[in-house]
Amino acid sequence: MGDASGSAARAAGEPGGPATRAAGEERALTSVAAGDRFKGEEPRDLPRLWHVTLSVSGEEAPLKEVRRALEQLAHDHPFLLTSRYANDHAEIRYWEEARDLHDAAAVALRLWGEHRQTAGLPPWEIVGLEVIDRQTYHQRIAEGYGPPPATPVGAHPF
Repeated sequence: MGDASGSAARAAGEPGGPATRAAGEERALTSVAAGDRFKGEEPRDLPRLWHVTLSVSGEEAPLKEVRRALEQLAHDHPFLLTSRYANDHAEIRYWEEARDLHDAAAVALRLWGEHRQTAGLPPWEIVGLEVIDRQTYHQRIAEGYGPPPATPVGAHPF
């Protein structure tokens, strides 16, 4: 980073910045480019987007009830991109904003159980979880070996 942009982002009175302003003197406003960090702010402290795939399975349930429950879950939580289902298993895919992978995974692992009653989800157990960052998701798609893009949005049979 050049000296001009570094000093432009410094506040008055900081080392290397302009001297203190005279009473009533206005300070010029400066902008911060996207991706720039404030002093002391670490990248791990900022939320990131994580692509989550949650797989569940269990005893057979009527397909109409499974679909209705997944649609209710998507209505209650519009962050859900898509879900695929059969009478004994389902897969839910969505984007989660979280500080790190651990936080995103913790939220994903609670999703099914916490919303089982309100959405009427079957009493299935979580049998799989994948959490990847946005860059990895897009890299997989570009290389042709990732999951197909989550379109169309909604609940669909396998």
